[in-house]
Amino acid sequence: MQESVLTADESREYFFVEGCHILELSNDGDDPAVSIARARVEAGRTTQWHYLVDTDERYVVLSGSGRVEIGDRTPEIVSHGDVVRIPGGCPQRITSTGDGDLVFLAICTPRFRPENYRAGKP
Repeated sequence: MQESVLTADESREYFFVEGCHILELSNDGDDPAVSIARARVEAGRTTQWHYLVDTDERYVVLSGSGRVEIGDRTPEIVSHGDVVRIPGGCPQRITSTGDGDLVFLAICTPRFRPENYRAGKP
């Protein structure tokens, strides 16, 4: 990895098929061990069930509140400061339950690659 400072560009936020807005903050071949994206789920919206192949993921909730469903666990309420750990291959989805958007960092190891994304449950 080369030393660098990456600047967030809000104009690059896009709507991802799972049902949330994504802003890639760090995801490139120069740092293959990890990727960091800001995810934003609109109030009242639930992302689709999905999982990542060979990729572990962590959510760090920045603002809003939500209900996260991972694997066979009972759904749990999450809010500012909570960390959700999701092993590769584990189905997941999240709902924004507050009045505003749910915003969190999605940190993947190794870095997120679109070909590792799968809709539904394994």
